[in-house]
Amino acid sequence: MTTKPNSLLIPVDFNEQSMIALEQSYNMAKLLGYEIVLLYVIEESDLLSGLFSGDQNQEMFMKINEKLEETAAEVSVKSGVNVTPLLSRGKVSATILKVAEDYNSRFILMGTNDSAERLRLDKNQIGANTSRVIRQSRIPVISINGKHHYNGCRSILLPLDLTKETRQKVTYAIEMAKLFSATIKVLSVLWDKNDKDIINQLQNQLLQVKNFIEEVNIHCQTEIVEIEEGSAGLGSTILDYARKQGDIDLVIIMTQQENRLVEFFIGSAAQQIIRQSEIPVMSIIPKDLGFSYYAF
Repeated sequence: MTTKPNSLLIPVDFNEQSMIALEQSYNMAKLLGYEIVLLYVIEESDLLSGLFSGDQNQEMFMKINEKLEETAAEVSVKSGVNVTPLLSRGKVSATILKVAEDYNSRFILMGTNDSAERLRLDKNQIGANTSRVIRQSRIPVISINGKHHYNGCRSILLPLDLTKETRQKVTYAIEMAKLFSATIKVLSVLWDKNDKDIINQLQNQLLQVKNFIEEVNIHCQTEIVEIEEGSAGLGSTILDYARKQGDIDLVIIMTQQENRLVEFFIGSAAQQIIRQSEIPVMSIIPKDLGFSYYAF
């Protein structure tokens, strides 16, 4: 049985945000030696499809396929990697996840919402399809919300708390840092500067993480910042820190926790970071195997 090559999956609908996400994939695919799978999903429940005859639907399908193949050819020339165009019908999020599995995708790169969703969503909202993919994907999802991005990755922001699940992000950060020759900036956010026990635990964890990262010859800096009075909370503190640093090109977050902090990440910080960050955000669902779970 022939194993399919590793790939990056890029769902597109030709709107601006999905094309920005596609452009962001070039360097990553080339450095990893992966092919790009360029996916367009025709929503099977799309109300507009009912307004057209069978012939008109087929004509629309052919036009989209032609544009997809043209785009794939252009991207292949620009990126220097193999690009596979794929046009499919079905539920958008479910199709994306299925294609990721079928094509041995290691990452999904996508905009925070599609063209139909942008007509009805505030710019700081996550589209339903993107949200479902992030919540359900077994592989990391890199969401693209901003318009302008650095061509590469200088520094990776790694927010850490005291849960064992959040420390799994360290492996992903190390692999991305190796890929792009980037530095890692580890951030812990403190709610109460008077809680000496928590401060000591955070300091010890940051020292352990810093040592772990520097053992593989990656430069690492760590910092504890306090949530300022009157701020909007954890998500805002992380985003403000990232903006002020000026060289952070990727934020890595967990989207789910298996403990009492579950709403902390799904309902608040992760959602806020994904929808408001102008910097690409890698979302990871925690696994049970800790540091050794994933490697390129």
